[in-house]
Amino acid sequence: MAEKEGGVVKKGHELGLLMAISLLGEHGLPLGLLPLADVIEVGFVKDTGYMWIIQKKKVDHNFKMISRLVSYDSEITGYVEQKRIKKLKGVKAKELKLWPPVNEITVDDPPTGKMHFQSLAGITESLPVEAFAAGQ
Repeated sequence: MAEKEGGVVKKGHELGLLMAISLLGEHGLPLGLLPLADVIEVGFVKDTGYMWIIQKKKVDHNFKMISRLVSYDSEITGYVEQKRIKKLKGVKAKELKLWPPVNEITVDDPPTGKMHFQSLAGITESLPVEAFAAGQ
Protein backbone atom coordinates (compact mmCIF):
# COMPACT_ATOMS: atom_id res chain seq x y z
CA MET A 1 0.00 0.00 0.00
CA ALA A 2 1.50 3.31 -1.10
CA GLU A 3 -0.14 5.11 1.86
CA LYS A 4 2.01 3.10 4.29
CA GLU A 5 5.35 3.86 2.61
CA GLY A 6 7.72 5.73 4.90
CA GLY A 7 5.64 4.93 7.97
CA VAL A 8 6.64 4.05 11.49
CA VAL A 9 5.13 0.69 12.45
CA LYS A 10 4.74 -0.85 15.90
CA LYS A 11 3.70 -4.49 16.10
CA GLY A 12 2.08 -6.22 19.05
CA HIS A 13 -0.51 -5.05 21.54
CA GLU A 14 1.67 -3.19 24.05
CA LEU A 15 3.80 -1.25 21.54
CA GLY A 16 0.84 -0.62 19.21
CA LEU A 17 -1.36 0.67 22.03
CA LEU A 18 1.41 2.98 23.26
CA MET A 19 1.87 4.35 19.74
CA ALA A 20 -1.89 4.91 19.24
CA ILE A 21 -2.18 6.77 22.56
CA SER A 22 0.95 8.79 21.76
CA LEU A 23 -0.50 9.80 18.35
CA LEU A 24 -3.72 10.99 19.99
CA GLY A 25 -1.85 12.99 22.63
CA GLU A 26 0.59 14.59 20.17
CA HIS A 27 -2.32 15.78 18.03
CA GLY A 28 -4.46 17.20 20.85
CA LEU A 29 -7.07 14.42 20.79
CA PRO A 30 -8.51 12.72 23.90
CA LEU A 31 -6.51 9.66 24.93
CA GLY A 32 -9.56 7.41 25.34
CA LEU A 33 -10.90 8.06 21.83
CA LEU A 34 -9.66 4.69 20.53
CA PRO A 35 -10.31 1.94 23.11
CA LEU A 36 -8.38 -0.87 21.42
CA ALA A 37 -7.97 -4.56 22.25
CA ASP A 38 -5.58 -7.21 20.94
CA VAL A 39 -3.67 -4.79 18.71
CA ILE A 40 -1.67 -6.44 15.94
CA GLU A 41 -0.15 -3.34 14.32
CA VAL A 42 -0.26 0.46 14.46
CA GLY A 43 1.40 2.64 11.85
CA PHE A 44 1.79 6.32 11.10
CA VAL A 45 3.24 8.23 8.12
CA LYS A 46 4.36 11.61 9.46
CA ASP A 47 4.57 13.28 6.02
CA THR A 48 0.90 12.65 5.17
CA GLY A 49 -0.68 12.05 8.60
CA TYR A 50 -1.96 8.65 7.47
CA MET A 51 -2.45 6.20 10.34
CA TRP A 52 -3.67 2.65 10.49
CA ILE A 53 -4.59 0.32 13.33
CA ILE A 54 -5.11 -3.41 12.98
CA GLN A 55 -6.58 -5.41 15.85
CA LYS A 56 -7.58 -9.09 16.02
CA LYS A 57 -11.31 -8.38 16.02
CA LYS A 58 -13.76 -5.50 16.15
CA VAL A 59 -14.32 -3.84 19.52
CA ASP A 60 -17.61 -2.39 20.76
CA HIS A 61 -17.17 0.19 23.52
CA ASN A 62 -19.81 1.97 25.57
CA PHE A 63 -18.83 5.50 26.56
CA LYS A 64 -20.78 5.65 29.82
CA MET A 65 -20.72 9.42 30.36
CA ILE A 66 -22.65 9.99 27.12
CA SER A 67 -24.40 6.58 26.92
CA ARG A 68 -23.02 5.97 23.45
CA LEU A 69 -22.01 2.63 21.93
CA VAL A 70 -19.18 2.87 19.39
CA SER A 71 -17.89 0.05 17.18
CA TYR A 72 -14.23 -0.11 16.12
CA ASP A 73 -13.53 -2.48 13.19
CA SER A 74 -10.53 -4.77 13.09
CA GLU A 75 -8.92 -2.24 10.72
CA ILE A 76 -9.14 1.51 11.37
CA THR A 77 -7.55 4.09 9.07
CA GLY A 78 -7.55 7.86 8.77
CA TYR A 79 -5.49 11.02 8.46
CA VAL A 80 -4.46 12.63 11.74
CA GLU A 81 -3.92 16.39 12.00
CA GLN A 82 -3.77 18.73 14.97
CA LYS A 83 -7.12 18.34 16.81
CA ARG A 84 -8.62 16.37 13.92
CA ILE A 85 -8.93 12.97 12.24
CA LYS A 86 -10.32 13.06 8.70
CA LYS A 87 -11.22 10.39 6.13
CA LEU A 88 -11.71 8.04 9.08
CA LYS A 89 -12.73 4.47 8.25
CA GLY A 90 -13.60 1.62 10.60
CA VAL A 91 -15.48 3.55 13.32
CA LYS A 92 -19.29 3.55 13.72
CA ALA A 93 -21.44 5.10 16.43
CA LYS A 94 -24.89 3.76 17.27
CA GLU A 95 -27.53 6.40 16.60
CA LEU A 96 -31.00 5.07 17.46
CA LYS A 97 -31.07 1.79 15.51
CA LEU A 98 -28.59 2.90 12.85
CA TRP A 99 -24.79 2.58 12.81
CA PRO A 100 -23.56 5.46 10.63
CA PRO A 101 -19.81 5.45 9.95
CA VAL A 102 -17.88 8.30 11.58
CA ASN A 103 -15.90 10.06 8.85
CA GLU A 104 -14.34 12.98 10.75
CA ILE A 105 -13.60 13.92 14.35
CA THR A 106 -12.63 17.47 15.33
CA VAL A 107 -11.78 18.98 18.72
CA ASP A 108 -12.61 22.69 19.10
CA ASP A 109 -9.62 25.00 18.85
CA PRO A 110 -9.56 27.20 20.89
CA PRO A 111 -10.87 24.68 23.42
CA THR A 112 -14.55 24.82 24.36
CA GLY A 113 -14.72 21.36 25.93
CA LYS A 114 -16.54 20.06 22.85
CA MET A 115 -15.61 17.79 19.99
CA HIS A 116 -17.56 17.08 16.82
CA PHE A 117 -18.27 13.82 15.02
CA GLN A 118 -19.38 13.84 11.41
CA SER A 119 -20.63 11.02 9.19
CA LEU A 120 -20.74 10.85 5.40
CA ALA A 121 -24.55 10.83 5.70
CA GLY A 122 -24.33 14.39 7.07
CA ILE A 123 -25.08 13.46 10.67
CA THR A 124 -23.04 15.70 12.98
CA GLU A 125 -22.96 15.52 16.75
CA SER A 126 -21.10 17.59 19.35
CA LEU A 127 -20.08 15.82 22.55
CA PRO A 128 -17.95 16.71 25.59
CA VAL A 129 -14.23 15.99 25.20
CA GLU A 130 -14.10 14.64 28.77
CA ALA A 131 -16.37 11.73 27.75
CA PHE A 132 -13.42 10.36 25.73
CA ALA A 133 -10.73 10.70 28.39
CA ALA A 134 -8.65 7.61 29.06
CA GLY A 135 -10.52 5.05 31.15
CA GLN A 136 -14.03 6.25 30.23
